[in-house]
Amino acid sequence: MPAEFIKLYEENPQKIKIEHIVQLLSRGGVIIYPTDTIYGLGCDLFNKKAIDKVCRIKGIKPKNFNLSFLCEDISQIAEYVRRIDNATFRVMKKAFPGPFTFILESSSKVSKLLDTNKKTVGVRIPDNNIPKMIVEVLGHPIVTTSIKAEDEILEYTTDPEVIYDEYKNLVDAVIDGGYGGNIPSTVVEYTDTEFNLIREGLGNIHEVI
Repeated sequence: MPAEFIKLYEENPQKIKIEHIVQLLSRGGVIIYPTDTIYGLGCDLFNKKAIDKVCRIKGIKPKNFNLSFLCEDISQIAEYVRRIDNATFRVMKKAFPGPFTFILESSSKVSKLLDTNKKTVGVRIPDNNIPKMIVEVLGHPIVTTSIKAEDEILEYTTDPEVIYDEYKNLVDAVIDGGYGGNIPSTVVEYTDTEFNLIREGLGNIHEVI
């Protein structure tokens, strides 16, 4: 059965449609949705089968999946990382919501939830009302990844109708939030007391560090 194609407006997402999307996620559905950068592929953090499905779509093994969570706010991020010291908090306060992904040391909660030995997790709070509202109504993060392989962001991925044609038999819903970008988020890793730029994307790291 082809995926649903759901139109939402970033300025004022319809609550009834958001609730329907959350129901899909809660039942193990996989969605494609807009962010403040490129379109993302995501599922409920608490559904292991859905995460496995995301991995199949991406063509990677679950153990090789670089986990990233899309969160509602910094306090929710704190539930899934080992610590947020003052320096990290100040930087994230400037960066979020925005086009950044921070790689931090994951908490034991992540390894228990996902049965993984990954020591780090990426966290995002995009500046887009659609995914922020989805996570808010869901009540916990969604696992998120780009719809293309790393460094393979192509022009046609900006058009939700083209995305739908490509993925309609692989996912459960494609959310049309208008044309997306084709520049991914800036990825920053925090280790000990240093911030290291891993991937330069849309966000200007010098404005937040």
